[in-house]
Amino acid sequence: MQPDEEPGVRINPSILAADFVNMQAELARIDAADFVHVDVMDNHFVPNLTFGPQMVERIQATSPVPLDVHLMIDDPERWAPGYAELGAASVTFHVEASADPVALARRLRAIGARAGVAVKPGTPVEPLFEHLDEFDQVLVMTVEPGFGGQSFMPETMPKLSALAAEARRRGSAVWLQVDGGISAATIERAAEAGADTFVAGSAVFGADDPDAAITALRALAAHHHAPR
Repeated sequence: MQPDEEPGVRINPSILAADFVNMQAELARIDAADFVHVDVMDNHFVPNLTFGPQMVERIQATSPVPLDVHLMIDDPERWAPGYAELGAASVTFHVEASADPVALARRLRAIGARAGVAVKPGTPVEPLFEHLDEFDQVLVMTVEPGFGGQSFMPETMPKLSALAAEARRRGSAVWLQVDGGISAATIERAAEAGADTFVAGSAVFGADDPDAAITALRALAAHHHAPR
C-alpha cells in the first residue's frame, strides 16, 4: 500500500530494529508497509549515533516503500533540507531543536517532502495548535528518544488526544504519529487516542513474517481508530 492511497492508518516499521548488515534484504521483507521509518541520531540531541545522509541515500535507493525520516539531531535548520533533497517522502524534526519550526516546515514542503514536527514525552503540544496546518505530521514520542526497544509510555496519550481534538476542530488533515513501544499490545490504545500513523520496530522486524505483522498491526489500529 502506498501513501497516496490515503489509508485510514499507516504502519511505518523502524529500521532501528532491522539487521543493519543485511539492510537491503530487511527492507525487502516489509513491502506491505506504508513507509519505512529511518531514525537519524547525532549523539548530541540524543545520546546515540546512527547514520547520516549517505546511509539514508542508500536506503532511499533500495527501499520498496517511501522513507519517513525522523531527525533526532541538533540544528535541523541546517541539516533537514538535505534529507528532503535526497528524496525522502517525509522529514520530521524535533520542535525542541528547531529555532523556527514553521519556517523549516515550509522549506521542507517547498522541496517536495511532507514536513513533520516531533515532540518528546515531556514537551507540551499546545504551542503547536495555532500552527497545525503548517505541518503534515506531528509525531508524539511514546518513549524518550534515542534508543529502540523501550516500553510504551501511556502517560503520553493525553497529548495525543488533545492534538486529535484540535485537528478535528480545525478540520486539519495532519497525520498524528506515535513512535516507541508500539506493538499488538499497545497500538489499540494509541489508535483510540487519535494516532493514525504508527512506528513499530521489534514488533515488525522481530516477527517471523514482518509483512504479516504489519498487516495485523494495521488491522488492530484500523479497528480502534476514529476517522476525523
